[in-house]
Amino acid sequence: MTVLERFTPARHRAIFISDVHLGTRGCQAELLLDFLRHNECDHLYLVGDIVDGWRLKRWWYWPQAHNDVVQKILRKSRKGAQVVYIPGNHDEAARQYCHLTLGGVRVEQDAIHETADGRKLLVIHGDQFDGIVKYARWLAILGDWAYSAALRLNTSYNLARRKMGLPYWSLSAYLKHKVKNAVQYIDNYEHAVASEARRRGVDGVVCGHIHHAEIRTIDGMLYCNDGDWVESCTALVEGFDGRLRILHWAQEHATRLARLPLSTAAVAAE
Repeated sequence: MTVLERFTPARHRAIFISDVHLGTRGCQAELLLDFLRHNECDHLYLVGDIVDGWRLKRWWYWPQAHNDVVQKILRKSRKGAQVVYIPGNHDEAARQYCHLTLGGVRVEQDAIHETADGRKLLVIHGDQFDGIVKYARWLAILGDWAYSAALRLNTSYNLARRKMGLPYWSLSAYLKHKVKNAVQYIDNYEHAVASEARRRGVDGVVCGHIHHAEIRTIDGMLYCNDGDWVESCTALVEGFDGRLRILHWAQEHATRLARLPLSTAAVAAE
């Protein structure tokens, strides 16, 4: 057990994570494990694309850290957390198990989460509101290939940063959000998801899919995107007062290491 693992975990009423993409080289499984060790909750929502079935169909990649993530989530369920798994487009095969409970994890198409202060939030992956995924699957697969290439570049870039003692930084996310068409796509997606929340008669929505963590109000609807564990390494958490916030775990992890003595930080980073 490392020094960091002996810290008392933070407690939250609810945690929302999505777009982990287990089964890909771009998945930041070690950072997610660190997050899961340091954060406990009463409700854990897995908001889609937890496992990347698209990629696993092409080639098998499943290191021990990816298995450890699955085991850690199951352990949280055994310890009393209510775990809800809402499949996305990359793990759509799991949608055939909706309304079933597997290993203590409830699988649902979507869910309604009520916050401590009484707000009702629609929890949904969000691929249903992505026109490319819904109507041009071939283009989505081509885009996934290009995205994978960007992530491979991102991995090499961060390997060089780590050797220089610098924290993780997502080059692919930076490039994506500098492209005008990508920015417009994100804006269209966010408005479509917010409109669905209004149609359902709830107070807001929690989603994933576009790998862009954000909390904002759109036409009177609360819009929350919990981000991803490929580029941004973020999670949405609810406090026991109902307050929602985004945790940027790569930065928090780097800050924690920086506060430790040099020898201790080296052991904790292993």
